[in-house]
Amino acid sequence: MTELSVHNLTRRVDLFTLKLFLTVVEEQQMRRAALRENITPSAATRRLQELEEVAGVDLFDRLPGGMTPTPAGDVLARHVRLLFANLDVMRREMAEFSQGVRGQVIISSTSTIIVQFLAREIAEFARDFPLVDIELQEDANANVVHAAASGKADVAMFYATDDIRSESLDIVEFRTDRLVAIVPRTHALAGRASITTRDLLEEDLIGIAPHTSMMTQLRNAASALGGELRVKFRVNTIEVARSLVKAGLGVTIQPESMLPTEDFNKVVLVALDEPWALRRLCIGTKRGESPSAAARAFIARLTDL
Repeated sequence: MTELSVHNLTRRVDLFTLKLFLTVVEEQQMRRAALRENITPSAATRRLQELEEVAGVDLFDRLPGGMTPTPAGDVLARHVRLLFANLDVMRREMAEFSQGVRGQVIISSTSTIIVQFLAREIAEFARDFPLVDIELQEDANANVVHAAASGKADVAMFYATDDIRSESLDIVEFRTDRLVAIVPRTHALAGRASITTRDLLEEDLIGIAPHTSMMTQLRNAASALGGELRVKFRVNTIEVARSLVKAGLGVTIQPESMLPTEDFNKVVLVALDEPWALRRLCIGTKRGESPSAAARAFIARLTDL
């Protein structure tokens, strides 16, 4: 057998033969592999024999029950899979030059980020990229990260809080926001420049759904002080929580930028003097994988690259 070299590989082995090789690895039987690739078994056998000659090693153990890859075959299969994965990425990237950016981008995001920023950004992106189909999934912070890490979403929009494990994502910071306390104008805390978690432990709290990142952070901060939140009402949205504050029924927390200007004469915004109150909003994609052209275009829109 000849020695394997890049020269021999590129001159004597075509992509179809490499695809056939992978199919035989999967099927472990020449006849079934040939059927899948629409080639006669004899022609398939000849192609694999030529591939082994170029490789300089046996790629399969031929057994009565079928064919199993040798250690060398396993190594080649791993590299060939990477080759086809890279070819697919190339195909998707080249398509944007010949067809314009098209396809689908699946975005997973927390509700707060959607309300604060994403709804407007998606609307502008949809106008500029009409060939891209956008699917938006609203979920809790941890679930958003998991969706991108598992490949169920192309893009994750999440808060990089201490309780979130994001090692499986490639991350770009989008922007920051700050959590503040919202209190009635007549409340004792209304005259304070800032408050802490310890101050909130003494108050009737209007809590948002417990799975949200900001409620998780507040609960963790209370636990660290050895205390427990006194949640008087629990609602699902920031808007409902704020309406209860305006009625004088308690205090709540929310991102600073989400307080409507018309509410400034009804409630008071008090700074939260806590390190966790400053939050990083991040864009995440599955680590080590090149996003599709549609996903890259969406991320570029968010980051103004």
